[in-house]
Amino acid sequence: MFHKKTIRDINVKNKTILVRTDYNVPLQDGEVVSDLRIRASLPTINYLLEHGAKKVILMSHLGRPEGVRNRDLSLAPVAKALATLLPNTPVHFIDDVSGPDVEAAVKKLPMGGILLLENLRFFPGEEKDSSDFAAEITESTHADIFVQDGFAVIHRAHASTSAIAKDLPAVAGLLVEKEVSTLTQVSEQPKAPVLVIIGGAKVVDKQPLIDHFLSKAEHIAVGGKIAADGYTSTDPKIYVATDFAENEAGEKLDIGPSSTAHIISLVNSASTIIWNGVLGLVEQPEFAKSSTAVARAIGTKSHVTSVICGGDTAGFAENLSEKEPDLHFSLISTGGGASLELLSGLPLPGLDCLEDA
Repeated sequence: MFHKKTIRDINVKNKTILVRTDYNVPLQDGEVVSDLRIRASLPTINYLLEHGAKKVILMSHLGRPEGVRNRDLSLAPVAKALATLLPNTPVHFIDDVSGPDVEAAVKKLPMGGILLLENLRFFPGEEKDSSDFAAEITESTHADIFVQDGFAVIHRAHASTSAIAKDLPAVAGLLVEKEVSTLTQVSEQPKAPVLVIIGGAKVVDKQPLIDHFLSKAEHIAVGGKIAADGYTSTDPKIYVATDFAENEAGEKLDIGPSSTAHIISLVNSASTIIWNGVLGLVEQPEFAKSSTAVARAIGTKSHVTSVICGGDTAGFAENLSEKEPDLHFSLISTGGGASLELLSGLPLPGLDCLEDA
């Protein structure tokens, strides 16, 4: 199901590899709160090092600094977290992405070392998909090969996801291969019966996914704020939550026990499950009950293909999995918008620009 070249298809020995990762992680008081996305990049990094890559240069964005430097959005804490995860590998950080300081840092980097560049979105050229900005990075790092492993940004046409592929041989990393392969499989050839669970707040973001799966899924269950705000459908495949848990002000902040039970009954009869969007305000434990119950129902079905996608949903499932390690999901996607757009059949510029297999 994957039609692009990957790092397995090229010789990386004695090469300097420039890798686009997705280290858009939550920070608090200058520390990484969740290292899910950092850990997701390790298979690609380890593969490159184990196969003799001379140097590995990592680049990412963090937050929305709008093209200006923001000390609170520096990737320095990410470098610290990455070094903890790779205790036997030299991990360095440079507070720029191009220029003489970067060139010097790359030159000084030991064989088998890792250098993380500063936040790409500190620079206007990144989101403008500037070819000049991309060329500055490739020239300063003296990279031989570009590896796209930031699945969460492959739906963006930015300098580090699109323009840069014009300057270097461009292939996919193992995370991108895994995510795209799994999501393409459940999108194009899912094993029936198929259940799609939709939550979250913005129906405009979810409607393309609903439309895409109407002809493929046996059931589509809608909860979250979308249902609470009155989403309706006349299609018999679509079930919309009917009861809700409310706060003292009467706000509907979770789906209720009857709707939760109905969705779990659909989970129990499904062979493929795609879940995008939490079913309640999961930041507050009293309104995380339905999402927790549904996640547990899915996670105990090891024979089922289960894909959890969307930033809030993936983070919720990952946190629950850490507390309850017996739960199993086929894929907890690192991509929010990327997974939604792939599942909806939309183009992905950061994937399309890679070399075909």
